[in-house]
Amino acid sequence: MLLWILLLLLILVIFGFGFTMQILWYVAAVLLVLWLVGFVMRGRGGGGSGRRRFGRSHG
Repeated sequence: MLLWILLLLLILVIFGFGFTMQILWYVAAVLLVLWLVGFVMRGRGGGGSGRRRFGRSHG
């Protein structure tokens, strides 16, 4: 979850720099779309995968 927040903050910073550099608007828009798609896909089916990856092994 921390990674998602850091990525969102990075996107917001890029949007801020976009006022001075037009190309960064497009980069930030693409990153925002990728972030939203990843967030939605994680919420749909991959929500428990993080716990399995870092959990204790049963055996």
